[in-house]
Amino acid sequence: MKKKTPGYTEAHARSGLEAKLPAIETWPNQFKGYEITIEVPEYTAICPKTGLPDFGTIRIIYVPDKLCVELKSLKLYIHAYRDLGIFYENAVNRILRDLVAVCQPVHARVIGDFAARGGLRSTIEARYP
Repeated sequence: MKKKTPGYTEAHARSGLEAKLPAIETWPNQFKGYEITIEVPEYTAICPKTGLPDFGTIRIIYVPDKLCVELKSLKLYIHAYRDLGIFYENAVNRILRDLVAVCQPVHARVIGDFAARGGLRSTIEARYP
C-alpha cells in the first residue's frame, strides 16, 4: 500500500516537468575524450507546494560526443527555473533529461546542491546513462 504525505498531490509531484523552457543550443564538438564541468551557483525555483523560493548550485558534468552545450542558451534555460514550481529532485532529473536530449553526451551527471531549508540540506544527483 502506498503511503501518501497529506497535502501533496499528483499535480505537485508533476509540477514543472513539462513546462516550456528556453531551448538549449549546441555547437559541433572538435575533440574527443574530455570532460566539461559547468557550475551554476545561483539556481532558483519555486516549491510547488509552498510557493517559497528554493536556492542552490547546479553542477553539470558531461563528456561530449558530437555536440557541446552552448553556454548562453544554458544560462537562459537555467534562469527560466526561477519562476517554475518544481521539486529539487524533478529539477535535477529534468535538467539531465533536457541536456541529454539536445547533445547526446557520452555520459553526464547533474548535481543539485540545495540551500538549507527547515534545518535540512539536500544534494540530488542524476546520471546518464
